[in-house]
Amino acid sequence: MNKPYIYITRKLPESVVQPFKSEYDIHMWPYSDQPVDRETLLHEAAKADALLTMLTDRVDEALLNAASELTIVANLAVGYDNVDVASAKARGIHITNTPDVLTDTTADLTFALLMATARKLTQAEQFIKDGEWDNWSPLLMAGTDVHHKTLGIVGMGRIGEAVAQRAQGFDMEVIYHNRSRKSETEEKLGVTYSSFESLLQQSDFVVCLAPLTSETTHLFNEAAFQQMKQEAIFINTSRGKIVDGEALYQALVSGEIKAAGLDVFEEEPINSDHPLLNLDQTVCLPHIGSASTETRIAMMELCLDNITRVLQGEDPITPVT
Repeated sequence: MNKPYIYITRKLPESVVQPFKSEYDIHMWPYSDQPVDRETLLHEAAKADALLTMLTDRVDEALLNAASELTIVANLAVGYDNVDVASAKARGIHITNTPDVLTDTTADLTFALLMATARKLTQAEQFIKDGEWDNWSPLLMAGTDVHHKTLGIVGMGRIGEAVAQRAQGFDMEVIYHNRSRKSETEEKLGVTYSSFESLLQQSDFVVCLAPLTSETTHLFNEAAFQQMKQEAIFINTSRGKIVDGEALYQALVSGEIKAAGLDVFEEEPINSDHPLLNLDQTVCLPHIGSASTETRIAMMELCLDNITRVLQGEDPITPVT
């Protein structure tokens, strides 16, 4: 009897994959830093019992139609808007993601990005590397304090709660907006629920941690930025399409808001000539929210554990509902 066939759309470390090879026939795209091409993905999906995919891989109707043997798509991310979940479920195909294991790592990055943007850390580093540090002056690279400020979190999921916990150490007042109010979180963390509009108006730092849905697409648009304080700093470590990039650029150029720290963009990857990269008041990162070695390995292992359970006739650990 042939082993179940698993195709992985990026090259993962052999140490992660090896323990599963005794039970499964595992093949991988040979490159870790380049996405699988569409033709190869369709070809592999047609014979795969399981796919381990990345956010860049489009699992759509065309792929699902070709994948007659497919029983599970394990997406290496919390987000799964690259997957046509409804069509997959209609075919009885399980979809899983990787929540929980990346919560603290992404929260660390979010708060680090907030601090780097507020205190102009990347600009200051470039300033000294460019040999421009000739003397000291009272307002040289003067940024914005983080402590005792108001932090507004849009999307109070696991990562939002972890960011709120970190804010406690800086004596920040935390307000949040969420699809549903979370009384237990309010009691546990001392955070306050707010309408979206009120949060924008009150916050010194606005952090976007909402999932990407039809309702949240371009949630942060021209009208939203106009409601923020002129001294407000905007941080996005969730999904790029939640923000209207052109509206954000105009808000920064016009001085409607002070600065922005971004780990995600509407279209990824971005080129070095992207308008937001050319502004002094932005800190831009290449979608590295969960990018610690420990966490990425844990995400890979969770994907493979989900695949194993489904191929053995059991329920997955982290199904997309």
